[in-house]
Amino acid sequence: MEFDLQDAGVRELNQALHADTAANAQFSVLHPGGKHNVATGAIHESTVDIQGHVGYYCAGMNQNATINVQGNAGPGLAENMMSGRVEVQGNASQYCGATAHGGLLIVHGDAAARCGISMKGVDIVIGGSIGHMSAFMAQSGRLVICGDAGDSLGDSIYEAQIFLRGSAASLGTDCVEKEMTEQHQKELAALLQQAGLDYDAASFRRYGSARQLYNFNIDNVSAY
Repeated sequence: MEFDLQDAGVRELNQALHADTAANAQFSVLHPGGKHNVATGAIHESTVDIQGHVGYYCAGMNQNATINVQGNAGPGLAENMMSGRVEVQGNASQYCGATAHGGLLIVHGDAAARCGISMKGVDIVIGGSIGHMSAFMAQSGRLVICGDAGDSLGDSIYEAQIFLRGSAASLGTDCVEKEMTEQHQKELAALLQQAGLDYDAASFRRYGSARQLYNFNIDNVSAY
């Protein structure tokens, strides 16, 4: 099924993705032109190929669908994603994968600030570098960064895991480097393979919560 967004509206595309006829269907989206909310709320095991750049909130609330963006994505990519696979061949703007609960989000280029904030179970793989305050209050899931990270990585993190190949400008409050075991390397290698990225898992370091902010402690008051 083909949608040319020069002629059709985004609402028309999204309604088609919500319909029962979308199950196991293939969609080709032409001339997205940076439009917002493209392919949001997809609920079926459909495949959506977006041939160009998209604006805000592309693939938001995705369930089950496989969505591929042949370009760059604006803020809020895959926000509150539940399951499925979202892949961007270019770069992503701010807070991609925010509050996402599940599925796999891949950005082959760079991602801007606040990538994966409050993530709740999603796997996010960034082929390049990410901006500041990424994984802020990340609750669960895995964030893989093949490049570098900006300031305050993992600030106030809970039980999410961060795998970083490059270096972080700084770690956020309560985020510390943790042991990278053989099992962690094996799991990371499988995730990188899923994302189609050829990196040695042994070249990454693992970060997570020091668990000092779970309960109020007067000795840590300056960190809250």
